[in-house]
Amino acid sequence: MTQRTTRRAFVRDLAILIGSVGLPGKAYPQQPGSPRRIGVLLVGFSPESKEAQAFRQGLQDAGYVEGRDVVIEWRFASGDYARVPALAADLVQRKVDVIVVATSVAAKAVKRATSTIPIVMAVVADPVGSGLVTSLAHPGSNVTGLSNIASELGAKRLQLLKETIPRLRRVAVLWNPSTPWHPAAIADLKAVAPSLSIELKFVGARTSEELSPAFLDLSRAHAQALYVLDDGLFMVHRRTLVDLASKAQLPTIYGLRNFPDAGALMSYGANVEDLYRRSAGYVDKILKGAKPGDLPIEQPTKFELVVNQKTAKALGITIPQSILLRADEVIR
Repeated sequence: MTQRTTRRAFVRDLAILIGSVGLPGKAYPQQPGSPRRIGVLLVGFSPESKEAQAFRQGLQDAGYVEGRDVVIEWRFASGDYARVPALAADLVQRKVDVIVVATSVAAKAVKRATSTIPIVMAVVADPVGSGLVTSLAHPGSNVTGLSNIASELGAKRLQLLKETIPRLRRVAVLWNPSTPWHPAAIADLKAVAPSLSIELKFVGARTSEELSPAFLDLSRAHAQALYVLDDGLFMVHRRTLVDLASKAQLPTIYGLRNFPDAGALMSYGANVEDLYRRSAGYVDKILKGAKPGDLPIEQPTKFELVVNQKTAKALGITIPQSILLRADEVIR
């Protein structure tokens, strides 16, 4: 064999070796590992809701492919708080890598069930007041995520009702005594009502069976309008609530835009789809090694005022131009 032939053989073998290892900057497929498991415990929004799909989209935006990179274990309480502890325990027993929760009731149930599995809040009204974290800036536990500051928006919603109905004097407030942050929200409403010359009547409902009797109490109180606090039970039974309010001829304001979509007069609150989408970012950070206690809790960046003009006409209400101009959406 000549020296030239030997040199050619060496160059050929070297090329083969480099090709098998991979050139710098060139991507080669790696053997995929086991998908990470994400538990999602929902109370008011179902796994088929736009909000849940927004969470899925957030994972996709972060580069995850469902089934390949992650598997989602959905649990839905259908607005029944009594079911939440068992659903939380089930996710913990399945040893998922992270648990996403909606509502303070779900967050507290999961925190009682585990102190080690990271918990990401998609929508929780008052995580500090509910005892879930020590502070928004430094959660200091296995809980982090987003707060929708629902309890802090009560004054704004009462003002919107007053601006819509200038002669408004008596407002009924529907709340759920089983929801941890509702007492604080009630205290805030009581503090602001006198400045608006509004008298408040509070009516509670813990179950769907108590909704109709609650509206009988509202009728006896001669309420001129209704403010419904955000709640998983009320979300699941929103069409029942909207129908009851319509029959009672009560203009009603909610925190979630799902209610005007169902026929309520108006809503003002955080864009919940955006919160669910952003919660996927927390999941991404945690799956990459971040500790939940080191991740500050974020608050909403998008708020929506939605007005149902059709419902206003049915109630004989003329929505002021000042409200219509500020509305993010007017349903006609």
